[in-house]
Amino acid sequence: MKNINILAIETSCDETSVAIVQNGKKVLSNIVSTQIETHKKFGGVVPEIASRKHIESIMQVLTESLEQSKLSLNDINAICVTQGPGLIGSLLVGVNVGKTLSYLLNKPLIATHHIAGHIYSCNIDNEIKYPSIALVVSGGHTELIYIQDELDFKIIGATQDDAVGEAYDKVARQLDLEYPGGPKVDELSNIGENTYILPKAMINSDDFNFSFSGIKSAVINLVHNSKQKKEEIVKENLANSFQTTVVDILELKSRKAIEKFNVKQFLLVGGVAGNSLLRKRLLEMAKQLNIEILIPKMSYCSDNAAMIGAAGYLYYKNKIFTNPLTLNAKSTLNIENIKKATML
Repeated sequence: MKNINILAIETSCDETSVAIVQNGKKVLSNIVSTQIETHKKFGGVVPEIASRKHIESIMQVLTESLEQSKLSLNDINAICVTQGPGLIGSLLVGVNVGKTLSYLLNKPLIATHHIAGHIYSCNIDNEIKYPSIALVVSGGHTELIYIQDELDFKIIGATQDDAVGEAYDKVARQLDLEYPGGPKVDELSNIGENTYILPKAMINSDDFNFSFSGIKSAVINLVHNSKQKKEEIVKENLANSFQTTVVDILELKSRKAIEKFNVKQFLLVGGVAGNSLLRKRLLEMAKQLNIEILIPKMSYCSDNAAMIGAAGYLYYKNKIFTNPLTLNAKSTLNIENIKKATML
């Protein structure tokens, strides 16, 4: 059987990444250039700066990825790029590089959904079985997705306001922690105790939707009021209380979804999948429910091109290609429409 080598490009936010993935499984290279130090001084990602940084580093990252893979562009079977969702300026950098490579090399072009990439990061070291449910948790997304079959997705629950990663970053700011806030809150939480009572929005609702703006606002108000009264906030305890409350919500909604749908696996994916308490609690939940759980290794949790290549291989198999002359980036993109995409 002929090997299929996918060159994948990911620039949806503040990581510039290029990977070469063989047959959707074997990662020959996965180079990631992060912008954390650049955005740290602003306490979050500045879209205009992010897109400029992508322009500065994309060709170097591409060159390094090819060198590490020990392949040439002639060995590549298809070019795969994240079309969306994400920051439009950042996406456009990757999309334009992908279109150019596809056109010049006369290689098929695959426009991949960023969240499909996160989901199929589980496929690199494991094998996703259908049907399954994925909990997607990141800076921009909090969703429960029912996966009926290969590239066949249905969103059964989503955040109605802030994504969980966004809430983490804003709470971190209140605790005077550096960006990115999620890992810092997690670390601080591990030395604290659950002593502050915080709201659990939508916890009793019958659906699978989430809301995190209330808990974020409660932390902000608590810190503000304590400063006004000159009372001390025990930061490690507030971090622990916040994290415990968030994980309680994510676990409860995930448990409800698993119990309602007859699925073979549960997947935890996205940048926040690296959170220590969330991993621990969902592993315990899966054991209690006697369901297999897949969590990608840490290097595949945050944004990277290997996951885009893993998903891109399935697009290739299903002959879901796009025209390099007409492809455009999309800051919002419906994951439920993948199989309705143009098949050339």
